[in-house]
Amino acid sequence: MSADSFAAKGFGVEIPFVKLLGFDLTRFEGGESTILYTPKPEHANSFAVAHGGVVMTLLDVTMATAARSAQQEMGVVTIEMKTTFMRPSPLGLLTAKGKLIHRTVTMAFTEASIYDEAGRVCAHATGTFKYVKRLLPARATSQISTD
Repeated sequence: MSADSFAAKGFGVEIPFVKLLGFDLTRFEGGESTILYTPKPEHANSFAVAHGGVVMTLLDVTMATAARSAQQEMGVVTIEMKTTFMRPSPLGLLTAKGKLIHRTVTMAFTEASIYDEAGRVCAHATGTFKYVKRLLPARATSQISTD
């Protein structure tokens, strides 16, 4: 998928790790985001459910996109996040919903939850993000972008 077609999916920028995992951003507006994701077998842990690292990445990206939806020309970097795992996240369709709870000029305070196909919450996180100016092209500079 080209960078243009990937950006057209809603993320606005190419994020190679997100592309690799196959996240599908379906809502990106008004301080809210929704990402659909179906983990592949190679994204599983030894219990045959989504690996905790993948779950945390989904929560992180969902919160970051909720924060960015309020100021789309800016990037964000994660300052901190707390994750609670409530039940295993199965390898079927997962829906992550994020919300911008509060923001200042430079900071965003967010939360996100992941739901399984039955609508049960699997994991929840809160996170703090810092708004940063995006320097394009990011790969041509020494600036680090963690979008």
